[in-house]
Amino acid sequence: MIRLYVYDEGQCDPKKCTAKKMIRFGIVQQIPSIRRIPHGAIILDPTAEKAISREDRGRAEARGIVVMDLSWNRIDTFPQVGRDKAPRALPYLLAANPVNWGKPLRLTSAEALAASLYIMGYKEEACKVLEKFTWGEQFLKLNQEPLDRYSEAETSAQVVAIQSDYI
Repeated sequence: MIRLYVYDEGQCDPKKCTAKKMIRFGIVQQIPSIRRIPHGAIILDPTAEKAISREDRGRAEARGIVVMDLSWNRIDTFPQVGRDKAPRALPYLLAANPVNWGKPLRLTSAEALAASLYIMGYKEEACKVLEKFTWGEQFLKLNQEPLDRYSEAETSAQVVAIQSDYI
């Protein structure tokens, strides 16, 4: 299983926070400070130039995936995480969570981790991340076609090319 991490800035409503719920259920390990992010880890970063793809599998298996739990209202303050990390953006997907349902790219931390796992080919692990959320299965149903297509792409460039079909 790929190690999953979360860095929580504490900016969202604790009752609705998927990061806190994933920590409670042992799905992810909490990282207490940015300096503690594992060297070489994949950082899910909506501002990254490269999209997540199957080519990231080796890095994910060796170093893990980190989701940064921040409020979408403060995304312009996304933390700098260092050069030894691998920032990756997620391609176009729709949120299924109750707060941002149907909004493109407004994913929760759980949706982001599940999408990254699915795209890299770890579909069972993606389902396990989402099973603790009542709307989790809906995320996969809502995005089934693009997720399947992204997961067939070998490179970031191919993922970006497929994404253009949905934007």
